[in-house]
Amino acid sequence: MARIQKKGKAGAAKNYITRTRAVKKLQISLPDFRRLCIFKGIYPREPRRKKVVSRGSTAATTFYYTKDIQYLLHEPLLAKFREHKSVAKKIARALGRGEAGDAARLEKNLAPKIKLDHIIKERYPSFVDALRDLDDALSMLFLFANLPSSEHVPAKTIALCQKLCHEFEHYVIVSHSLRRSFLSIKGIYYQATIQGQDVLWLVPYRFVQRTGGDIDFRIMGTFVEFYTTLLGFVNYRLYTSIGLVYPPKFNANMDAQGAELSAFQLEGKSVAANGDASRDGVAETANPEAQALADRIANAPDADEDQPEEAPVTQAEDENTETIDKFEAVAPDADILPQPEASSAEVASLFAPYTFYLARETPRAPLEFLLKAFGCKRVGWDSTLGDGAFTNNESDPSITHQIIDRTALPTDAAEAINGGETTPKVQWPRSTMPGRTYVQPQWVWDCINQGKLLRPDLYAPGAELPPHLSPWMKPKKGEYDPNLPLHAQELEGEAEAFEDEEEVESNAEGAEDDDEDEDVQMERDSSVEAGEGMDVANSDDDEEDEEDDQAPAAKEEWDGFGSDAESDISDGEAARLRHQRELEAEATGKTLEPEVETTKSKNAAIRKKAEKKRREQEEERERQKMMLSNKKRKLLKRIEYGSNKRDAEAESLRRKKRRLEKSKAGAQA
Repeated sequence: MARIQKKGKAGAAKNYITRTRAVKKLQISLPDFRRLCIFKGIYPREPRRKKVVSRGSTAATTFYYTKDIQYLLHEPLLAKFREHKSVAKKIARALGRGEAGDAARLEKNLAPKIKLDHIIKERYPSFVDALRDLDDALSMLFLFANLPSSEHVPAKTIALCQKLCHEFEHYVIVSHSLRRSFLSIKGIYYQATIQGQDVLWLVPYRFVQRTGGDIDFRIMGTFVEFYTTLLGFVNYRLYTSIGLVYPPKFNANMDAQGAELSAFQLEGKSVAANGDASRDGVAETANPEAQALADRIANAPDADEDQPEEAPVTQAEDENTETIDKFEAVAPDADILPQPEASSAEVASLFAPYTFYLARETPRAPLEFLLKAFGCKRVGWDSTLGDGAFTNNESDPSITHQIIDRTALPTDAAEAINGGETTPKVQWPRSTMPGRTYVQPQWVWDCINQGKLLRPDLYAPGAELPPHLSPWMKPKKGEYDPNLPLHAQELEGEAEAFEDEEEVESNAEGAEDDDEDEDVQMERDSSVEAGEGMDVANSDDDEEDEEDDQAPAAKEEWDGFGSDAESDISDGEAARLRHQRELEAEATGKTLEPEVETTKSKNAAIRKKAEKKRREQEEERERQKMMLSNKKRKLLKRIEYGSNKRDAEAESLRRKKRRLEKSKAGAQA
């Protein structure tokens, strides 16, 4: 006879463990347990049969895998946490005695240093795994790099995040791996392709950040501690893969003056000291072509950047082989294959021949990063934006493009500036340099997303900008596309129906105004003033006047069978009436005058034709549904629900755009 299995000793009850039992098993505090789980990548789990796992209890409980907790029993960080706890007790005892010097000495000498190197190697066995998990790390570090220092976020952490982020941006600039960028409400999205992996991160705008009191900075600080270690490893691997020394030289004085990216100086392995290169042990295994590229970047002087460099023959051959093939359709009905993205050589030459100057009202940091990542070597800006610019002189003749974001100054503001004197409206640019192109910042983003230089006149100062769309969202069939004109994506008869609705609305508004005028007139007639006398009701004169007033109204109401009545009848009836008029004209010998087709009748005919076609398609679809099974019919119903919802949203957006175009045309007229 088999042994009877006890309840709660096997199955789901054994596979899960509560958080309270896990903390007792590890013998650490709850904050240390949270910190350890974040470092090791262990998260709570939701069991399928929660009542069985909790042994009949209905209280809210957090569960973990039992094997994960057993895995944590052998973690070296547990010893560090216990050492830190014992040191904290000694420091508290010293402070209780009033021995502040002994407490500072204990904190400086005995506090354990926690390193996460072994955890990075455990969680990311290969470098590709680290690149795949880099999205959240970059977004978190860029967020903390833009936060103000406070008691929860120390300045040391912010400086470390800024340093690591700038180092990563330098690699993206040198390797030309940036592909797309998008301006959103949350911030600026960037996407780079690094060793075949797409990395997407978000950088917040540089506004004044106000941290709320409902944010747990201890949890976020734990993530930042892990992500800084991860990004340090990734930056080291990326720099050494292209033959650059890591970490790059950092100029603290230039950084204090706002140089940011320019405060870092890149060096190749051959430029570094021999002792450092031999100690790293990477110089022998580095790629020779990458080494030559790194040496050329490190040794290139700033003054000679505008002169083209002579590349070796081997590199020219490689550049010729880097061009990407274009998949062209063989037949008009053939499938359209997705085109590959631009190569690094094409990306590096988008802004290469130009020199940009950034006005002081433009966002300097993202524009500098984007322009340099796409080949621009010379970027200047106003001295108020910080140090490290190619030039601070706005009238430099070598500048080809100037990015400005200034609007026209209103007349009231101009009067206030000039002491109340009336002056003409100030326009920008006040004085343009000959041969220079003035554009708004959105031009840079749109050129990058489309992979080509767009027309600068569409982005001129004060011009209405084109829609800035997400490069990751491609419009599907039936969805609204802001880039296409309305006539290319609207349905048959939709424009005519919109015009009829607008006419009905305008007539209704006019009728409401007339009713309001009549009400005012009636109130004015019913009011009796002194000396006007009073009218006697139901008099003969009044009855005659009422009959006279009603007669023309009745005549106006009955006007025979006109075009309005014919518009409501069917097409067959209209054709029969027309044929009858032709026979009457032939019998009497009169010539039948040709009917003048008005715009309203044309719209009505087009709308009827579209409705008839749509009704036929709906009937055919209903006949096809009858041949389906009940299961497939329900599935088709769900599909049609989503399709109808998408079509309704697209139609709503088209109507909104049509109203905007109509209002713009009326304003221009």
